[in-house]
Amino acid sequence: MAKNDFALAFNEVLEEKQLAKDVVISAIESAMVSAYRRAVGASTAQHVEAKLNPETGVVTVFAEKEVVEDSVVDARTEVLLEEARRVNPDVQPGDMLLVESTPADFGRVAAQTARQVIQQRIREAERSNQMEYFQRQEGEIVSGLVQTINATGVTIGLDMKAEGVMPNNQRIPGEKLKLHDRVRAVVMEVKDGTRGPQIILSRAHRNFLRRLMENEVPEIYHGIVEIRAIAREPGARAKVAVSATQPGIDPVGACVGMKGVRIQAIVKELHDEKIDIIQWDPDPVVYISKAISPARVTGVYLSEDEGARTATVVVGEDQLSLAIGRDGQNARLAAKLTGWRIDIKSLTEAAGDALVKMQSDPELAAMLPGAAEQMPLVEEILAKKAENRPITPEEYTLLGQFVDRVERRMIQVKEEASREEDERISAARADIPAAAFNTPLDQISGLKEHIYNILTEAGYETAGQLMFDMKTNANKVLGLAGIGSKAIQNIEESLAALSFPEAEAVPVQEEAAATAAAEPAAAEETPGAEKQAERKKEARKVVEKAEEDGEVSKDGVSLDELFQMKPEMFQAAGDADEDASGDKKKDKKGKKKGVALEFDEELGEVVTRKKHKRSGGGEEEW
Repeated sequence: MAKNDFALAFNEVLEEKQLAKDVVISAIESAMVSAYRRAVGASTAQHVEAKLNPETGVVTVFAEKEVVEDSVVDARTEVLLEEARRVNPDVQPGDMLLVESTPADFGRVAAQTARQVIQQRIREAERSNQMEYFQRQEGEIVSGLVQTINATGVTIGLDMKAEGVMPNNQRIPGEKLKLHDRVRAVVMEVKDGTRGPQIILSRAHRNFLRRLMENEVPEIYHGIVEIRAIAREPGARAKVAVSATQPGIDPVGACVGMKGVRIQAIVKELHDEKIDIIQWDPDPVVYISKAISPARVTGVYLSEDEGARTATVVVGEDQLSLAIGRDGQNARLAAKLTGWRIDIKSLTEAAGDALVKMQSDPELAAMLPGAAEQMPLVEEILAKKAENRPITPEEYTLLGQFVDRVERRMIQVKEEASREEDERISAARADIPAAAFNTPLDQISGLKEHIYNILTEAGYETAGQLMFDMKTNANKVLGLAGIGSKAIQNIEESLAALSFPEAEAVPVQEEAAATAAAEPAAAEETPGAEKQAERKKEARKVVEKAEEDGEVSKDGVSLDELFQMKPEMFQAAGDADEDASGDKKKDKKGKKKGVALEFDEELGEVVTRKKHKRSGGGEEEW
């Protein structure tokens, strides 16, 4: 083969297979090595290399041989020293050397024996190249021609001579494809198969709609408008929530385009699938109201019970069928889009439910006096509706106000109950020592073995967990299999006997340290601190004794005089009181009952409080 002929043929193979030049050269050289081994019967342990000249097509084979000085026994593995030194002048007998070993007429032999190997290596390289390329294309849109249509799906010819499969459940329902039609689809998954990469395509997945919008709307592609959520029923309808990442941008208008040209291109690609573009909102009430579009919403009321998020949507009578949609499609897509369970009610139905709540719950009726006054009017309007009599717009407005009042109050009641429950749980946890949550369950003495095993299987690890559940929800423990009233009694007794000396010792030590630190400071601030403390203590005793005896003062002593007294005087006064205990009844008659002495903890002093009678009645106030 002439020089130019080989170069042309080599380049043609590269272009046809879409492979890199070095990949094909490596495959040919590997095939030549296999052909050499087969031609001369060389061992697989012998190192053999082949070099291809891509310009001339000449293949040169090099084999590793042992250098011998005298004679060659096996020409496949040995070479004479004289020949070896032509390659490497420094070689010595016994060394191993790579020398050219291309057999005579090797081109013809190689062409016959290496064709299959070359083809196999090129196929492997081709598959590997396809696999890498389409793995990078996962989640992206690719274009191809329909090759076959059968009962399981559609085979589509893609770039690089690859084939993709679109199963029937990934096709758009109602869309009819014909042979040699050019279609676009999103790459869902790429798997390595025995006959090359298996490429799964889809036109029904929501990511296909996402990629189409990125292609058609530059604002989405550049990140100015963001797609927040997509809910889609292929071939029928889809809802897309979008938001702007920059102020002053209308995300819905950007997606729709001038005269709807952008969205119409997407609708045409999706076999006339209806697409609703709505603006995403962080407020769930506003977001759900927009998700129900094109129906107009009267009110949205949210409820979260035990993780189940439910939104009650109230719409007018004329909007009910539009809000639900054909076979519930609009409500179903709105629920997928928002992540809330949506319960759609007409205004009269919601008013009837609110009326039942008011009638069955006297407390709720007491909380809403205004709504309670409207109940007769609401009953009258609902009766007119039942008799198919016309209802005026003012009456519909009244129903809407009534429903709004009741539903909002119900939500407030639930929030308050939830807040009280959280406070109760927090208080219960605060009552349990922190050390209890570090105490393993096996350290609870008195706990029977079978009860310990049941609690361990139920997931209890520490005494704190068990104490918390016993305080907040004892039925949870009682509900465990094998736990009865006797077991509960054993658990309560064992927990009651449990003590945490380390946890209790810390506050005592801290209090003692704080007291010790405070005493010197107080002594520095006030020279007579100890005497002042004794005086306060004695003053407290005097006040307590006066309150017990019904006395408000002692022989007319004023408060100023009381605080000027020394501790010895208080002691003397106390002794005098004991001596005169027999004359208490007599002294009581002459005391003023409009003044009382009290010891104020904050001031550390005895203060006086006077009683005054109101002019209008006999009540007394301080």
